[in-house]
Amino acid sequence: MKASTLLVCLIGAGVMGLVSAQKPGITRVALQSHELIVPGRMGVQARVEFDPGIFVGRHTHPGEELGYVLEGEFEIRVEGQEPKTVRTGDAFMVPPNTIHDALNTGSTKGKILATYFVEKGKPVATFVN
Repeated sequence: MKASTLLVCLIGAGVMGLVSAQKPGITRVALQSHELIVPGRMGVQARVEFDPGIFVGRHTHPGEELGYVLEGEFEIRVEGQEPKTVRTGDAFMVPPNTIHDALNTGSTKGKILATYFVEKGKPVATFVN
């Protein structure tokens, strides 16, 4: 596995683990994961905290991402769309298998609650060049 690849994996019966070296300036906190009633799909939730001026890195998910800004201001860059600024209380959606990135454009640590609806057994996120 490449060091540049983030894998949020499902381990055992519904226990979630984070397999990745943390990128400086970013903290990922796994909150929960559950099988959905839709066959072959999982719901995964995490809190991501960014220091000011930090990009998360270009990546994809094997399913939809629903994001909610808990604190701060971010620029969300989704391939094929204009960059979008989101602030505390704003929500956003990233389509499946779409390259995207986020930048903390604020002056303080920012926090996003990310909820993923992904294919069971696949990495929740994969970084791309």
